[in-house]
Amino acid sequence: MIDIKLLRENPERLKKAISLKKFDCDLDAILDFDAKRRAIVSAAEEARAAQNAANLEMSKLPKGSDEFKAKIAELKEVSAKVKSLEKEADEADKKWNSMLLTIPNMPDPSVPVGKNEADNVTVSTWGDVNSIKNAKPHWDLPFFEKMLDFQRGVKVTGAGFPFYVGDMARLVRALLAFFLDEAKKNGYEEMMCPIMVNAASATATGQLPDKEGQMYHDAQDDFYMIPTAEVPLTNFFRNETFDEKDLPIYRCGYTPCFRREAGSWGKDVRGLNRLHQFDKVELVKWVHPDTSMDELEKLRLDAERILQKLELPYRVLSICTGDIGFPHAKQFDLEVWAAGQQKWLEVSSCSCFTDFQARRAGIRFRPANGGKSQFVHTLNGSGLAIPRVLAAILENNITDDGKIRVPQVLRKWIDEEFIG
Repeated sequence: MIDIKLLRENPERLKKAISLKKFDCDLDAILDFDAKRRAIVSAAEEARAAQNAANLEMSKLPKGSDEFKAKIAELKEVSAKVKSLEKEADEADKKWNSMLLTIPNMPDPSVPVGKNEADNVTVSTWGDVNSIKNAKPHWDLPFFEKMLDFQRGVKVTGAGFPFYVGDMARLVRALLAFFLDEAKKNGYEEMMCPIMVNAASATATGQLPDKEGQMYHDAQDDFYMIPTAEVPLTNFFRNETFDEKDLPIYRCGYTPCFRREAGSWGKDVRGLNRLHQFDKVELVKWVHPDTSMDELEKLRLDAERILQKLELPYRVLSICTGDIGFPHAKQFDLEVWAAGQQKWLEVSSCSCFTDFQARRAGIRFRPANGGKSQFVHTLNGSGLAIPRVLAAILENNITDDGKIRVPQVLRKWIDEEFIG
């Protein structure tokens, strides 16, 4: 959520910043309504004060006197007015809070300006994409349909919900264990968390109302299937206050993730490229505002080192203002090279949200030198998402006889050099 003081005192700065993003937001309408809402609230408070004054006057009058009876009649009118104005003020507050939720976070000044993904900037690359031999799309591997059974997934659930069988199931399990072990080495405390959240949690992290149609929703209980462990992990500390000495706090968690991907199905969806259910390890940080951009660099490097140890070529993109997410202040995407498809596939987004999520979630810290509590800054990144990492491993490690070479770092869990 945006700082209301900034909205009221420097709307032009806010308007200029969010105009660079792809989201429609009518700040003028929001400010106009704010003025009307405050007038309604003020009127309700004045009416309530008049009611209290009338009550006090009546208490001093002789019971049963003409003045007492007249004051009772007056109080009935005042009470009805107070009730009406308080209802109007309550409705105005609800509308105001809903309007505030439509304002995206401001991009950090360091974010490259651009209109869409074509304007994203390549920050760095790692590995030699031209050294990979025998590559082919993973869906063309002879064992693909046996070990990644999409057809039975459709029978049991629907498109985008595959079964992983035999060596593929073992490979997924090995990757998850490796990701979590790497996170632990980098100082993240592991958590197991719910895969369903309430609306307040999804609102706090910015999925609601922005991505309402992209999440699976249980209408009866009003729970949402999580699109990422970011949601439950970040909300773990909702409405809590840290001591400054406790910062930074690093947590990680593995969960299945669920995304409807409405509007994108049919685009780049063959094989593992886009699924409705997938596994991912998420890295989350709560940090001091003065260190958040440095912490973002560290977070990005934590994710990069995993790809390096898997020997997967990748590139890092700084996401431009026109492509950055709704709650994001700054975002880096890590894209792995899938040699069989001859394309880059996103496997991680590492993002800083400044105090945007913390304001929605009410997560603060008490400064060491005293004074008013402040909002923390939150960050998160995938460390990593399974499907496209798995696709790259399959496509980039094909031997002359059609088997898949298991990356060295995974042989702790798979005691074979080749599978398939």
